Amino acid sequence: MKTYEVRTFGCQMNKHDSERIAGMLVARGLVESPAGELADVVVFNTCCVRENADERLYGQVSSLSSLRRERGTVIAVGGCIGQRDGAALLRTLPQIDVVFGTHNLARLPDLIDAAVDSPRPVVEVEDPSDGDFTSNLPSRREHPWHAWVPIAVGCDNFCTYCIVPYVRGRERSRTREDVVAEVTRLAADGVVEVTLLGQNVNSYGRDLYGDPRFAELLHDVAATGIERIRFMTSHPKDLSDETIAAMAQLPQVCRHLHLPLQSGSDRILAAMNRRYTQADYLALVARLYEAMPDLALTTDLIVGFPGETEADFEETMNTVRAASYDAAFTFIYSPRSGTPAATMPDQVPKGVIQPRFDRLVAEVQASALTKNLPLVGTVQRVLFEGTSKRDASVLTGRTAGNKVVHVRSPVDLAGSFADVLIEDAQTWFLLGSLIS
Repeated sequence: MKTYEVRTFGCQMNKHDSERIAGMLVARGLVESPAGELADVVVFNTCCVRENADERLYGQVSSLSSLRRERGTVIAVGGCIGQRDGAALLRTLPQIDVVFGTHNLARLPDLIDAAVDSPRPVVEVEDPSDGDFTSNLPSRREHPWHAWVPIAVGCDNFCTYCIVPYVRGRERSRTREDVVAEVTRLAADGVVEVTLLGQNVNSYGRDLYGDPRFAELLHDVAATGIERIRFMTSHPKDLSDETIAAMAQLPQVCRHLHLPLQSGSDRILAAMNRRYTQADYLALVARLYEAMPDLALTTDLIVGFPGETEADFEETMNTVRAASYDAAFTFIYSPRSGTPAATMPDQVPKGVIQPRFDRLVAEVQASALTKNLPLVGTVQRVLFEGTSKRDASVLTGRTAGNKVVHVRSPVDLAGSFADVLIEDAQTWFLLGSLIS
């Protein structure tokens, strides 16, 4: 029986798509390759938002070259890099047998079959006319208790540093009925937590209904009986008071919000085409904390955007201090070909960027610890995900605020909820004991 392996780079949408890829391959009779063994089919589901994704892909595909010749392994590359580069990817990586785009996921099993019988690589990156959502494809979920549920694909914002609108297309929403039907099926299948996905969930439904309907969708999904609802990502310019109210009112919606800032400088935000100011962002944060004092707030931050001065960077640091983040994904600006920012003047030297980046990381770490310390002595409801990779006697799970919690237990509670008394707080995790 033939085996497969899916290697995923990038965002939660890519993770969802990889579960669909695995589901389709299983439906064709393939089985997942044991860890450490080369599979008959290796699929790379890629991201091109950051430069290191390209470097990882080139390195990993190249490392398979000799084994591919010996075993006849089929190598397929899709996702955002596949969509962006198409057939041009073969000039750099001639080992590839299949290149497929973000719009061609459903065709992958057929493309792999075609590649087996073809002397040349098979490339398909066209946007099909049917525009179907990948959630309608078979799935092999990573965890039986959690599911990714896309509510929209694509993006209409065109931030000047971002390649997503060019590789995922313009924003397109699923109907509320379709989303609710999927979550209802998932709940019946034993799923207790869903994550609603979109490049900008806050504008969900604008293309279908004329105005955003995300707050209404949260109410609809909560009514399915699902126990926990997460969502990402939120664009600050579109986060409505109705959505804030829904988060505060609905116990199923987790008190965690990922709200990308990117920069605290109004000048840099304008150059990024983010369409809000530092004052707009902090006013929104104030409304969030007023509605939900226990909110866990996380963000994305870019250091070294073209033209960033020391004064601009200090504005980012000031905003980080004011926002009181629980965590942040911090990035050194990476020029992406095809985006306006890649051709902007005043690209910042890496020697200037790195010290700023280090200072920002230290500030985020201090903020994270400050937010975690008051949780000591509280009882948190934790959804356990499994045992620690370092110690099989330690269970790892997450709170509704997306805090990682470690406890010792003789029983594996993966997929189950339990109350935990928090006894210690570190920067990125909490320690506690089970309450019987």
